[in-house]
Amino acid sequence: MLRPSPAPAPALRSVLAALGSPTAVREARTPALRAAQGPLSPEHPLPVHILGVAGAPGHAPLTRLAGWRFLIRGGDRAIAAADTMLTPDGWSFSHFFEGPYVAATERALLQAEALPGAYQPRLLSVPQLYMLTLWLHAEPEEEGAAAAPPAADLMVPLAPAPPGIAAHRAYRVADLLPVLRTRLAPPPLLGSAASA
Repeated sequence: MLRPSPAPAPALRSVLAALGSPTAVREARTPALRAAQGPLSPEHPLPVHILGVAGAPGHAPLTRLAGWRFLIRGGDRAIAAADTMLTPDGWSFSHFFEGPYVAATERALLQAEALPGAYQPRLLSVPQLYMLTLWLHAEPEEEGAAAAPPAADLMVPLAPAPPGIAAHRAYRVADLLPVLRTRLAPPPLLGSAASA
């Protein structure tokens, strides 16, 4: 069962305002959004967290809240997404986009609904690996601004996933995070003891 966090009201208002603006929709690089017939609605708000490159030695990398993402529904499916970001004036609309992560997010949310237990859905971005996962946080009432993902949480990599990591498979954080940490580690310097 999913227990999503409510999006900040200003974030939702900014997306609704952008959807209501013919200029914002027309100028978006989202053909599906521009061609949509009928009403469009923002759904499934998800906090977007960024995974840091490295934590302190011996500790998991930290995450930080970077924004909120809304899937934009047109008809019976999500056709685009809208991102918001935190500015000095509060949450505001950033941009619309489309692509494989829109359908992959919708698919992962459906998969997560069938899992036993209660989870708070989040998105976790790993920019250095061009990777996005649905992060299923096992303590739905807990909301932290910067924290290491707990070992008991689940992560569902979205397609396309990096080589060697199966998309749309639920991994325990304790199993996936060490793989990500290895891939994020800087290569050893030539001539160092580690490269000898």
